[in-house]
Amino acid sequence: MNNFTQPDGDPIQSGKNSLVTDARQEDSLDVQQWQRYIEQEIGFVLPDVQLQWLINAIDRTVLTHGLTANSLWHQLPNNTMLRQQLLDKVLIHESRFFRHMPSIEFVTKYARQHQLTASDRSSDNGSSELFRIWSVGCASGQETWSLAMSLAAEPLTNYVILGTDVSQQAILQARLGQYDKRQQLLIPARCQQFVQPLRDKSEAHQSNFYGLSAVKKATNSTHADWQVAPILQQRVSFALHNIIEKKPPTSHLQHVIICQNMLLYFRKFDQRDILARLSEQCALGGYIILAPGEALFWRPSNMRRIAHPQVNVWQKIHA
Repeated sequence: MNNFTQPDGDPIQSGKNSLVTDARQEDSLDVQQWQRYIEQEIGFVLPDVQLQWLINAIDRTVLTHGLTANSLWHQLPNNTMLRQQLLDKVLIHESRFFRHMPSIEFVTKYARQHQLTASDRSSDNGSSELFRIWSVGCASGQETWSLAMSLAAEPLTNYVILGTDVSQQAILQARLGQYDKRQQLLIPARCQQFVQPLRDKSEAHQSNFYGLSAVKKATNSTHADWQVAPILQQRVSFALHNIIEKKPPTSHLQHVIICQNMLLYFRKFDQRDILARLSEQCALGGYIILAPGEALFWRPSNMRRIAHPQVNVWQKIHA
Protein backbone atom coordinates (compact mmCIF):
# COMPACT_ATOMS: atom_id res chain seq x y z
CA MET A 1 0.00 0.00 0.00
CA ASN A 2 2.93 2.28 -0.69
CA ASN A 3 4.36 4.40 -3.46
CA PHE A 4 7.98 5.45 -3.73
CA THR A 5 8.79 9.11 -4.16
CA GLN A 6 11.85 11.27 -4.53
CA PRO A 7 13.07 12.42 -1.10
CA ASP A 8 12.59 16.06 -0.18
CA GLY A 9 15.63 18.23 0.14
CA ASP A 10 18.27 19.04 -2.45
CA PRO A 11 16.88 19.62 -5.95
CA ILE A 12 17.11 16.59 -8.18
CA GLN A 13 19.00 18.42 -10.87
CA SER A 14 21.58 19.62 -8.38
CA GLY A 15 22.12 16.05 -7.21
CA LYS A 16 22.47 14.87 -10.77
CA ASN A 17 24.99 17.54 -11.66
CA SER A 18 27.12 16.76 -8.60
CA LEU A 19 27.13 13.05 -9.32
CA VAL A 20 27.88 13.57 -13.00
CA THR A 21 30.86 15.74 -12.03
CA ASP A 22 32.06 13.02 -9.67
CA ALA A 23 31.58 10.44 -12.40
CA ARG A 24 33.67 12.45 -14.84
CA GLN A 25 36.45 12.69 -12.28
CA GLU A 26 36.47 8.93 -11.78
CA ASP A 27 35.20 7.88 -15.21
CA SER A 28 33.55 4.91 -13.48
CA LEU A 29 29.88 5.66 -12.85
CA ASP A 30 27.56 3.04 -14.33
CA VAL A 31 23.94 3.73 -13.36
CA GLN A 32 22.80 0.38 -14.73
CA GLN A 33 25.36 -1.33 -12.48
CA TRP A 34 23.86 0.44 -9.48
CA GLN A 35 20.39 -0.48 -10.72
CA ARG A 36 21.41 -4.15 -10.77
CA TYR A 37 22.87 -3.80 -7.27
CA ILE A 38 19.53 -2.57 -5.88
CA GLU A 39 17.73 -5.47 -7.54
CA GLN A 40 20.26 -7.94 -6.16
CA GLU A 41 19.92 -6.60 -2.62
CA ILE A 42 16.15 -6.18 -2.28
CA GLY A 43 14.65 -7.40 -5.55
CA PHE A 44 13.34 -3.99 -6.57
CA VAL A 45 13.56 -3.21 -10.28
CA LEU A 46 13.71 0.53 -10.73
CA PRO A 47 12.33 1.47 -14.16
CA ASP A 48 14.56 3.62 -16.32
CA VAL A 49 12.22 6.58 -15.84
CA GLN A 50 12.89 6.38 -12.08
CA LEU A 51 16.66 6.06 -12.23
CA GLN A 52 16.94 9.70 -11.21
CA TRP A 53 15.86 8.61 -7.74
CA LEU A 54 18.81 6.23 -7.65
CA ILE A 55 21.23 8.87 -8.91
CA ASN A 56 20.09 11.31 -6.25
CA ALA A 57 20.33 8.64 -3.53
CA ILE A 58 23.92 7.81 -4.49
CA ASP A 59 24.81 11.48 -4.56
CA ARG A 60 23.29 12.14 -1.13
CA THR A 61 25.11 9.17 0.37
CA VAL A 62 28.55 10.10 -0.99
CA LEU A 63 28.13 13.74 0.06
CA THR A 64 27.07 12.74 3.58
CA HIS A 65 30.16 10.60 4.10
CA GLY A 66 32.69 12.54 2.05
CA LEU A 67 33.11 9.68 -0.40
CA THR A 68 33.17 9.29 -4.14
CA ALA A 69 30.75 7.07 -6.02
CA ASN A 70 33.56 4.64 -6.72
CA SER A 71 34.70 4.39 -3.09
CA LEU A 72 31.09 3.97 -1.97
CA TRP A 73 30.67 1.10 -4.41
CA HIS A 74 33.69 -0.73 -3.03
CA GLN A 75 32.69 -0.17 0.62
CA LEU A 76 29.09 -1.38 0.32
CA PRO A 77 29.79 -5.15 0.52
CA ASN A 78 31.46 -4.79 3.92
CA ASN A 79 29.68 -1.78 5.41
CA THR A 80 26.16 -2.57 6.59
CA MET A 81 25.54 1.01 7.72
CA LEU A 82 26.36 2.51 4.32
CA ARG A 83 24.27 -0.16 2.57
CA GLN A 84 21.23 0.57 4.73
CA GLN A 85 21.59 4.34 4.34
CA LEU A 86 21.74 4.02 0.57
CA LEU A 87 18.66 1.78 0.52
CA ASP A 88 16.79 4.19 2.78
CA LYS A 89 17.53 7.05 0.41
CA VAL A 90 16.44 5.06 -2.63
CA LEU A 91 13.27 3.78 -0.96
CA ILE A 92 11.77 6.82 0.70
CA HIS A 93 8.12 5.80 0.98
CA GLU A 94 4.91 7.72 0.62
CA SER A 95 1.75 6.34 2.13
CA ARG A 96 -1.37 7.65 3.76
CA PHE A 97 -3.99 6.66 6.29
CA PHE A 98 -6.97 4.58 5.15
CA ARG A 99 -5.66 4.56 1.61
CA HIS A 100 -7.82 1.67 0.38
CA MET A 101 -10.90 1.61 2.59
CA PRO A 102 -12.50 -1.55 1.07
CA SER A 103 -9.45 -3.60 2.10
CA ILE A 104 -9.52 -2.22 5.64
CA GLU A 105 -13.24 -2.86 5.90
CA PHE A 106 -12.72 -6.45 4.70
CA VAL A 107 -10.05 -7.08 7.34
CA THR A 108 -12.16 -5.48 10.07
CA LYS A 109 -15.18 -7.62 9.20
CA TYR A 110 -13.08 -10.79 9.23
CA ALA A 111 -11.47 -9.81 12.56
CA ARG A 112 -14.91 -9.24 14.06
CA GLN A 113 -16.07 -12.69 12.94
CA HIS A 114 -12.89 -14.25 14.27
CA GLN A 115 -13.30 -12.67 17.69
CA LEU A 116 -16.89 -13.90 17.95
CA THR A 117 -15.94 -17.48 17.08
CA ALA A 118 -12.81 -17.27 19.24
CA SER A 119 -14.95 -16.23 22.20
CA ASP A 120 -17.08 -19.33 21.75
CA ARG A 121 -13.98 -21.54 21.59
CA SER A 122 -12.35 -19.88 24.58
CA SER A 123 -15.41 -20.54 26.70
CA ASP A 124 -14.87 -24.22 25.98
CA ASN A 125 -11.11 -24.55 26.44
CA GLY A 126 -10.22 -21.43 28.43
CA SER A 127 -7.91 -19.92 25.78
CA SER A 128 -8.42 -17.39 23.03
CA GLU A 129 -6.41 -17.24 19.80
CA LEU A 130 -4.96 -13.88 18.77
CA PHE A 131 -6.01 -12.49 15.41
CA ARG A 132 -2.76 -11.82 13.56
CA ILE A 133 -2.23 -9.35 10.72
CA TRP A 134 0.96 -8.77 8.75
CA SER A 135 1.30 -5.51 6.81
CA VAL A 136 4.04 -6.10 4.20
CA GLY A 137 5.90 -3.03 2.94
CA CYS A 138 4.34 -0.87 5.65
CA ALA A 139 6.39 2.23 4.77
CA SER A 140 6.11 4.79 7.59
CA GLY A 141 3.24 2.93 9.24
CA GLN A 142 0.05 4.57 8.01
CA GLU A 143 -1.51 1.34 6.73
CA THR A 144 -0.58 -0.56 9.90
CA TRP A 145 -1.97 2.09 12.21
CA SER A 146 -5.08 2.41 10.05
CA LEU A 147 -5.79 -1.28 10.55
CA ALA A 148 -5.24 -0.95 14.30
CA MET A 149 -7.57 2.05 14.51
CA SER A 150 -10.30 0.31 12.53
CA LEU A 151 -10.20 -2.82 14.67
CA ALA A 152 -10.02 -0.89 17.94
CA ALA A 153 -13.02 1.24 16.92
CA GLU A 154 -15.26 -1.88 16.76
CA PRO A 155 -14.09 -2.35 19.54
CA LEU A 156 -11.93 -5.44 19.05
CA THR A 157 -9.14 -6.31 21.45
CA ASN A 158 -7.84 -9.78 20.65
CA TYR A 159 -5.45 -8.88 17.82
CA VAL A 160 -1.84 -8.05 17.02
CA ILE A 161 -0.48 -6.36 13.90
CA LEU A 162 3.05 -6.58 12.50
CA GLY A 163 4.32 -4.04 9.99
CA THR A 164 7.52 -4.75 8.05
CA ASP A 165 9.62 -2.83 5.57
CA VAL A 166 13.11 -2.98 4.07
CA SER A 167 13.73 0.69 4.94
CA GLN A 168 15.13 1.26 8.42
CA GLN A 169 14.22 4.93 8.24
CA ALA A 170 10.60 4.06 7.44
CA ILE A 171 10.42 1.58 10.32
CA LEU A 172 11.76 4.15 12.79
CA GLN A 173 9.11 6.62 11.65
CA ALA A 174 6.39 3.98 11.88
CA ARG A 175 7.38 3.08 15.44
CA LEU A 176 7.35 6.71 16.45
CA GLY A 177 3.74 7.01 15.26
CA GLN A 178 3.84 10.77 14.80
CA TYR A 179 2.35 12.51 11.76
CA ASP A 180 1.24 15.89 10.43
CA LYS A 181 -2.22 17.47 10.21
CA ARG A 182 -2.58 16.50 6.55
CA GLN A 183 -2.50 12.83 7.53
CA GLN A 184 -5.02 13.35 10.33
CA LEU A 185 -7.59 14.68 7.87
CA LEU A 186 -7.64 11.26 6.18
CA ILE A 187 -8.73 9.43 9.35
CA PRO A 188 -12.49 8.69 9.64
CA ALA A 189 -14.43 10.34 12.45
CA ARG A 190 -14.94 7.04 14.27
CA CYS A 191 -11.15 6.60 14.50
CA GLN A 192 -10.24 10.14 15.54
CA GLN A 193 -10.39 8.92 19.14
CA PHE A 194 -6.99 7.31 18.53
CA VAL A 195 -5.36 10.62 17.55
CA GLN A 196 -3.50 12.30 20.39
CA PRO A 197 -2.10 15.82 19.93
CA LEU A 198 1.51 16.42 20.83
CA ARG A 199 1.66 18.50 23.98
CA ASP A 200 4.74 20.25 22.64
CA LYS A 201 6.19 20.25 19.13
CA SER A 202 9.52 19.31 20.67
CA GLU A 203 8.00 15.89 21.46
CA ALA A 204 8.40 15.10 17.80
CA HIS A 205 12.11 14.89 18.56
CA GLN A 206 12.19 14.03 22.24
CA SER A 207 9.72 11.13 22.32
CA ASN A 208 11.37 7.82 23.06
CA PHE A 209 8.74 5.32 21.93
CA TYR A 210 10.20 1.81 21.74
CA GLY A 211 13.47 3.06 23.25
CA LEU A 212 14.69 4.67 20.02
CA SER A 213 17.67 6.95 20.63
CA ALA A 214 18.18 7.78 16.95
CA VAL A 215 14.63 8.80 16.07
CA LYS A 216 15.43 12.49 15.75
CA LYS A 217 18.16 11.86 13.23
CA ALA A 218 16.52 9.01 11.33
CA THR A 219 12.99 10.36 10.82
CA ASN A 220 11.29 13.39 9.34
CA SER A 221 9.28 14.26 12.44
CA THR A 222 9.93 18.02 12.34
CA HIS A 223 6.39 18.76 11.19
CA ALA A 224 4.59 16.21 13.37
CA ASP A 225 1.44 17.59 15.00
CA TRP A 226 -0.05 14.47 16.59
CA GLN A 227 0.71 10.91 17.55
CA VAL A 228 -1.10 7.58 17.58
CA ALA A 229 -2.73 7.00 20.97
CA PRO A 230 -0.64 4.80 23.30
CA ILE A 231 -3.54 2.36 23.70
CA LEU A 232 -2.81 1.01 20.21
CA GLN A 233 0.93 0.64 20.69
CA GLN A 234 0.64 -2.54 22.74
CA ARG A 235 -1.01 -4.31 19.80
CA VAL A 236 1.25 -3.05 17.01
CA SER A 237 4.90 -3.81 16.28
CA PHE A 238 7.28 -3.05 13.43
CA ALA A 239 10.31 -4.92 12.13
CA LEU A 240 12.97 -4.46 9.48
CA HIS A 241 12.48 -7.24 6.92
CA ASN A 242 13.49 -7.88 3.32
CA ILE A 243 10.59 -9.63 1.58
CA ILE A 244 12.86 -11.48 -0.87
CA GLU A 245 14.51 -13.29 2.04
CA LYS A 246 13.20 -16.79 2.69
CA LYS A 247 13.20 -16.33 6.46
CA PRO A 248 9.88 -14.84 7.62
CA PRO A 249 9.81 -11.98 10.16
CA THR A 250 7.87 -14.11 12.65
CA SER A 251 7.20 -17.78 13.29
CA HIS A 252 3.48 -17.15 13.72
CA LEU A 253 1.03 -17.86 10.92
CA GLN A 254 -1.11 -14.87 9.97
CA HIS A 255 -4.87 -14.61 9.61
CA VAL A 256 -4.45 -11.70 7.19
CA ILE A 257 -1.44 -10.70 5.10
CA ILE A 258 -1.88 -7.39 3.32
CA CYS A 259 0.64 -6.56 0.59
CA GLN A 260 -0.48 -3.76 -1.70
CA ASN A 261 1.28 -1.70 -4.39
CA MET A 262 4.65 -3.34 -3.79
CA LEU A 263 4.81 -6.38 -6.07
CA LEU A 264 4.86 -4.20 -9.17
CA TYR A 265 8.48 -3.31 -8.37
CA PHE A 266 9.55 -6.96 -8.69
CA ARG A 267 10.05 -9.17 -11.72
CA LYS A 268 7.29 -11.69 -12.30
CA PHE A 269 9.35 -14.69 -11.17
CA ASP A 270 10.21 -12.84 -7.95
CA GLN A 271 6.55 -11.98 -7.47
CA ARG A 272 5.69 -15.68 -7.67
CA ASP A 273 8.34 -16.54 -5.07
CA ILE A 274 7.15 -13.78 -2.75
CA LEU A 275 3.52 -14.83 -3.05
CA ALA A 276 4.46 -18.47 -2.40
CA ARG A 277 6.26 -17.45 0.80
CA LEU A 278 3.32 -15.29 1.87
CA SER A 279 0.95 -18.20 1.37
CA GLU A 280 3.20 -20.33 3.59
CA GLN A 281 2.85 -17.73 6.33
CA CYS A 282 -0.93 -17.52 5.92
CA ALA A 283 -3.04 -19.57 8.34
CA LEU A 284 -5.52 -22.06 6.92
CA GLY A 285 -8.70 -20.15 6.17
CA GLY A 286 -6.81 -16.86 6.30
CA TYR A 287 -6.49 -14.24 3.58
CA ILE A 288 -3.86 -12.52 1.45
CA ILE A 289 -4.90 -9.07 0.20
CA LEU A 290 -3.18 -7.50 -2.79
CA ALA A 291 -3.79 -4.21 -4.59
CA PRO A 292 -6.61 -4.22 -7.16
CA GLY A 293 -5.32 -5.59 -10.46
CA GLU A 294 -2.08 -6.84 -8.89
CA ALA A 295 -0.60 -10.31 -9.65
CA LEU A 296 -3.59 -11.46 -11.70
CA PHE A 297 -1.37 -14.17 -13.18
CA TRP A 298 -1.19 -15.96 -9.81
CA ARG A 299 -2.82 -19.40 -9.80
CA PRO A 300 -1.80 -21.14 -6.54
CA SER A 301 -3.21 -24.58 -5.82
CA ASN A 302 -3.61 -23.87 -2.10
CA MET A 303 -5.40 -20.52 -2.46
CA ARG A 304 -8.66 -19.42 -4.06
CA ARG A 305 -9.55 -15.95 -5.17
CA ILE A 306 -12.61 -14.50 -3.44
CA ALA A 307 -15.20 -12.84 -5.64
CA HIS A 308 -15.18 -9.31 -4.27
CA PRO A 309 -16.01 -6.20 -6.32
CA GLN A 310 -13.36 -3.98 -4.73
CA VAL A 311 -10.76 -6.13 -2.95
CA ASN A 312 -8.16 -8.40 -4.57
CA VAL A 313 -8.27 -11.09 -1.90
CA TRP A 314 -7.21 -14.73 -1.78
CA GLN A 315 -8.14 -17.33 0.85
CA LYS A 316 -5.97 -20.25 1.89
CA ILE A 317 -8.01 -23.40 1.39
CA HIS A 318 -5.44 -26.06 2.26
CA ALA A 319 -1.86 -26.34 3.45
